[in-house]
Amino acid sequence: MSISTERPWSDPSLPAAERAGLLLAAMTLEEKVAQLGSRWAGNDMADQELPEDETINVAPMEDVFSTGGSLSLADASRHGLGHLTRVWGSYPQSVEQGVAEVIRQHEVVLKGSRLGVPALVHEECLTGFTTYGATVYPASIAWGATFDPALVERMAAAIGRDMAAAGVHQGLSPVLDVVRDYRWGRVEETMGEDPYLVGILGSAYVRGLQSSGVLATLKHFAGYSASRAGRNHGPVSMGRRELLDIILPTFETAIATAAAGSVMSSYADLDGLPASADLWLFTDVLRDDWGFEGTVVSDYWAVPFLASMHHVAADDADAGVLALKAGTDVELPDTVGYGGLVAKVRSGEVPEDLVDRAAGRILLQKANLGLLDADWTPEASVSTQGLNLNSEQNRAIATELAEKSVVLLDAGTALPLGDVTKVAVVGPCAHDPRTLMGCYAFPNHVLPRYPERGLGIEVVSPLDALRNEIAGVEYAVGCEVTGDDRSGFEQAVALAQDCDVTVAFVGDLSGLFGHGTSGEGCDAEDLRLPGVQGELVSALLETGKPVVLVVVSGRPYALGAYADRVAGLVQAFIPGQEGAAAIAGVLSGRIVPSGKLPVQIPRQSGGQPGTYLQPALGSVESAGISGLETRPLYPFGYGASYTSFSVGDLRLSAAEIGSDGEFTATVRVRNTGDRAGDEVVQLYLRDLVAQVARPLKSLTGFARVSLEPGQAADVTFRVHADRTAYTGPDLRRIVEPGEFGVMVGTSALDLPCRAMLRITGDVRVVGHDRVLTTPVSISKAVSAGEDGGGG
Repeated sequence: MSISTERPWSDPSLPAAERAGLLLAAMTLEEKVAQLGSRWAGNDMADQELPEDETINVAPMEDVFSTGGSLSLADASRHGLGHLTRVWGSYPQSVEQGVAEVIRQHEVVLKGSRLGVPALVHEECLTGFTTYGATVYPASIAWGATFDPALVERMAAAIGRDMAAAGVHQGLSPVLDVVRDYRWGRVEETMGEDPYLVGILGSAYVRGLQSSGVLATLKHFAGYSASRAGRNHGPVSMGRRELLDIILPTFETAIATAAAGSVMSSYADLDGLPASADLWLFTDVLRDDWGFEGTVVSDYWAVPFLASMHHVAADDADAGVLALKAGTDVELPDTVGYGGLVAKVRSGEVPEDLVDRAAGRILLQKANLGLLDADWTPEASVSTQGLNLNSEQNRAIATELAEKSVVLLDAGTALPLGDVTKVAVVGPCAHDPRTLMGCYAFPNHVLPRYPERGLGIEVVSPLDALRNEIAGVEYAVGCEVTGDDRSGFEQAVALAQDCDVTVAFVGDLSGLFGHGTSGEGCDAEDLRLPGVQGELVSALLETGKPVVLVVVSGRPYALGAYADRVAGLVQAFIPGQEGAAAIAGVLSGRIVPSGKLPVQIPRQSGGQPGTYLQPALGSVESAGISGLETRPLYPFGYGASYTSFSVGDLRLSAAEIGSDGEFTATVRVRNTGDRAGDEVVQLYLRDLVAQVARPLKSLTGFARVSLEPGQAADVTFRVHADRTAYTGPDLRRIVEPGEFGVMVGTSALDLPCRAMLRITGDVRVVGHDRVLTTPVSISKAVSAGEDGGGG
């Protein structure tokens, strides 16, 4: 390796920060600003098999709101470039074509600029690497249902390995938004409604992805999921306390415990202030309080949205000034607002040190990723052979995730199906594999523009998977996911009357911006099943024959009208390409279900807000105050099984601790059934008296425990007093003395183990250095006669 004395930043023996500083000092203003920009060349790339005048645009917002993206890649990168946007994820291409396109775009950037600094390549990876032919894992809401951070970490590491081999440096995941309104279309992209669950699983994803050398991007910072009425891009009417206690801790945890490399801004405005222009959020909190040292990237077109949507800037250039001052380092997916920064600096409107600050951060990442090394080449950055994006190892992880995510709500009288001889399968989610995949899965995200390309991967439908499990399966669709066509009802009802049991597959088809019932821009008016699916279910129930209802969806739907009438009830949150076999295995009894609800299942379609994190006035304790039902049909954390478990013998290491102390809570969980299975033991805390209204309970720790029949285990949670902290009246986070309820069980409403804890001492103000997690240890005994200790 030859290192020129004129390019000392290419010496890998120097510290990365020094190399970034040397390169920054050698740059002109234009070259520094170029590092803050991006180019989505694939978003306007015509497909060779389509008419020449038809272009590919996977983000229709650009057509309406953005004036960027008109420059060729060569023109956009004549001074260099920060990011190459979605080289793999914009249109269907083979692995060989993708590798060639990565090399081609890199060469354009290198040859056209004076310093030849490579660009970072970023891609979406919410349900796996979003590209043609890659494994489609379960959606994030299904990860939440597993309550299994180790498995999520393994999945993310596998995704990262594929992306790194494809020359990708940054992945735009995970979504750390906490569900606040089930009507929001992007519920499927979240990991649930509890900040601790989301924070732990999200941190696991970050560790997995970054272990493979791909930067993770936390999104959407912050408050996006709390939009008014669950409407995408809607305003967020949220107090600072809710933001600090519910929304921000997920991001804080992923930064503190997993060293996330990047954060993405939210489209939302918080009490009128758009996130991308929020100096307090991106500088005071993220940088100064939390010590975040990575890069902040904008959500796609969030910078020009400051002018075109929020109207807090006069034009794109002014929007760029606002975003840069607030702390956005890189504008994605094209350079629009930041295209005017050179003129703004030269006019004195923007200090050049703000440009240096942002450029220095991205150059540091490039140094750490090896892009500044003298021997870095486009060809060496990708694997030229043997790149299998849907490997057997990937599919095995996808299978395990799917199997652990399926939630048995009620076995009823029909599950497992056992020895039935004739089964009617009905419903729109039974024979359409796309209903198994999320809106950011390539088959639903891009391939609708290419109907002749198929799915790019083999995906078995639930109908075919059930036929592989049991004999005597017949099918009638009944209706589609959307629309009001009831012409198939008669055939479906006749089939149900002629069979021993009917399995009705209903739910969602994910899409984008109204082209689906779940996903980005696919918000719901209420929580009734889409289209006429609810009417189909009612018609099937009227036959008097047993009906097993399987909901395959990205959000929870109100099932109160059916719960007392069905012969079995299963919830499958978008389980991915291997999901059909997982659902069929649960129905047949081959798989002992172990998924738990990361969101509640409501009784009524209008009972919002529906999350369990409510103070007394919004909780089950407020029955009679409103005509709306406050008690969920199935609570957060709930999931039934084909075996049975007991949880008991709660032991606290101390009944009293100081405000900076800790205690352990140990319970014994036993498999009291006749099949091996998993139980998720959950610990909740309740602050009996606080200075502000607090939730009746909040998840403080959890552990997934695998047990053989008769086997027991002691599960021990180590809980620091910091885990009781909340934001007080003066907006400082405090641990205060008082009485706390300690509750352990298997859902937010099944907590048989209860004790009281007293915290003593003075009120203690805590910050980012507080304890954010609850470590868990598990001590197993082989059989009922060999109980383990407290660990």
